[in-house]
Amino acid sequence: MEHFVTHAVEQYGYAAIFLLMLLGSACIPIPSEVVLLFGGAFATAHVGGDGALNFWAVCVVALAGNLAGSWLAYWVGRVGGRPLAERWGRRVLIKPHDIDRAHVWFEDHGEAAVFFSRMIPVIRAFISLPAGIAEMPFGKFSVYTILGSLPWTIGLVAAGYALGTQWDTVVKYFLPVSIAVLVAGIGVIAWWLAKRLRARRAEEQTAGNP
Repeated sequence: MEHFVTHAVEQYGYAAIFLLMLLGSACIPIPSEVVLLFGGAFATAHVGGDGALNFWAVCVVALAGNLAGSWLAYWVGRVGGRPLAERWGRRVLIKPHDIDRAHVWFEDHGEAAVFFSRMIPVIRAFISLPAGIAEMPFGKFSVYTILGSLPWTIGLVAAGYALGTQWDTVVKYFLPVSIAVLVAGIGVIAWWLAKRLRARRAEEQTAGNP
């Protein structure tokens, strides 16, 4: 994946950065940290050259791609997410009142969830979908998406710009963090499913033994 990303940026510049950031924000596992770090490093390597990437242009294009991908995932969740969740949710032990609770939770904490999730590997790629399903106001969603994406985007592009050819050293630090977040997420889902299974069995036993 790292080779694919770096090759795409080398070949297509800003267009590749925009598209890769869009995909990475639309629930497709493109590592945005690699895109941003290498984009910053590639700007350093070509300063003053023909067709050079500009530091601030990389930041703006990356932010635009991130916002476009977030909008795409948001509207998928907003238009079709809830009906699908209600139709198929029971297959994975999700009840209608769980969706209602998520809706209420996003009304109370959606701004913070969107803002901080933009700075967490793995989670940042998926937060837009539940925000859409919970019908978070689109204006607020857009504002907090931009605000949360600013430090992540500018910070990583700046790190790549400063490190130059050593940009990939930072990626090594992100890998264990990404793995830890992924494992923690799987653990939480497994715990929730086990809890729901126990509750369902208890309900079935109660119904069978009035």
